[in-house]
Amino acid sequence: MRALITGGAGFIGSHLADALLERGDHVVLLDDLSTGRLANIEHLQERSDAKFVRGSILDIDLVDDTIAEVDAVFHLAAAVGVNTIIEKPLESLITNIRGTETVVEKAHQHNKRILVMSTSEIYGKNTSDSLSEDDDRILGSPLKSRWSYSEAKAIDEILAYTYWREKGLKAVIVRLFNTVGPRQTGSYGMVLPTFVGQALRDQPITIFGDGTQSRCFCHVSDVVTATIALAEHPLAFGKVFNLGGSEEISIQKLAERIIRISGSRSKLTFTAYDTAYEEGFEDMARRVPNTNRAKQLVGFEPLVDLDDIIQSVVEEHRG
Repeated sequence: MRALITGGAGFIGSHLADALLERGDHVVLLDDLSTGRLANIEHLQERSDAKFVRGSILDIDLVDDTIAEVDAVFHLAAAVGVNTIIEKPLESLITNIRGTETVVEKAHQHNKRILVMSTSEIYGKNTSDSLSEDDDRILGSPLKSRWSYSEAKAIDEILAYTYWREKGLKAVIVRLFNTVGPRQTGSYGMVLPTFVGQALRDQPITIFGDGTQSRCFCHVSDVVTATIALAEHPLAFGKVFNLGGSEEISIQKLAERIIRISGSRSKLTFTAYDTAYEEGFEDMARRVPNTNRAKQLVGFEPLVDLDDIIQSVVEEHRG
């Protein structure tokens, strides 16, 4: 197979490329390097089965030419991270909506199957014990930039689904819940690498809010394995799948566990959301995925536990 990965120099995209290459596929990596990094794919530079194309998913001609030469598309490119969304809301909206529209339309025109990567941000403030794919979205005001990412990704999902329903596009949608692991940077507000970096420098670990908000973290290797399986399963077309970890942990407990595993002398500090981001910022108090749909179809089961996830990130940061 020859696969296009938009956002291929990103954290998840680069791991996806590794997995596809490992099994003998060829990959084309399209990335404008706004959040992706050449360091993530430096090890692929000399490979004849990997091609890097620097460019934007907003470039219609480039997207058209690139999709024409592949068999399948993994659409991961997006403006990501809370910091990016807050600081560049308009640019983020344009990238996430217009860019996805271009990629999906070109996949349809060239009759290529596509997997569209979405996010647990879709669920907004829904704090159910186990969020399933059909659960309601509960969002704050559309005028709060915090929710613009969720709105944009919802439109992405609607585009992919409607192209499948009306035009027969072989489209799969995946919603990720806090994917973590090596190569992830804290530059855009990602909590685990940020905490690990602070811990290894024995700096205060800065928690936004009161630290009671909880998440489930999943190692990128588990996510990539399931992503490939779902992209290729004919019964996955026209459906959405949650992928995420099974252990729920508060952000404060996460920081404490990182301190213990890394042997850090860091202390915890707490910063109000209004100070960290913007006035009136709202966060999700809880996000716990129900992944039964992916488990039933492709056997998804996270294999890397949270301690091992933290250890792998600590080891990478230590070099």
